[in-house]
Amino acid sequence: MDIEQRLAELGIELPAAPTPVASYVPVKVAGNIAYVAGQIARVDGEVVHPGHLGSEVSVEQGQEVARLCALQALAALHEALGGFDRLRSIAKVDVFVASEAGFTDQPAVANGASDLLAEVMGEAGIHARAAVGVVELPLGASVEVVVTAEIG
Repeated sequence: MDIEQRLAELGIELPAAPTPVASYVPVKVAGNIAYVAGQIARVDGEVVHPGHLGSEVSVEQGQEVARLCALQALAALHEALGGFDRLRSIAKVDVFVASEAGFTDQPAVANGASDLLAEVMGEAGIHARAAVGVVELPLGASVEVVVTAEIG
């Protein structure tokens, strides 16, 4: 699996690795597991589609944000690992969705992240997942994605 080649084939540019907005590291490696800190989608420092699903943000916009978050997680892994050669698979993805009361389409929103990882990594990108509705997310983000990856 050549992730950089696959990204090029798909016409997807890997963004710059995200920088922390608080006291944490973007990726923590422990043994053969790389834990990627929660990613919120920001472009040029601005949060993409801020707000809550079920009111200000549509499911389609939420999927777009989740996709961007997963792409940022790949960028964080790329920087922390010095490339993608050590990346074996995505083990788990946790997707947190800022949700209005009664909004229940968190799994559909989370598909934005899951589909991107499978599209880029094939079988190695297919993972276990949680999709959780929450009241608020950092910086007013609508979606936050956490990735746990197997490395070699």
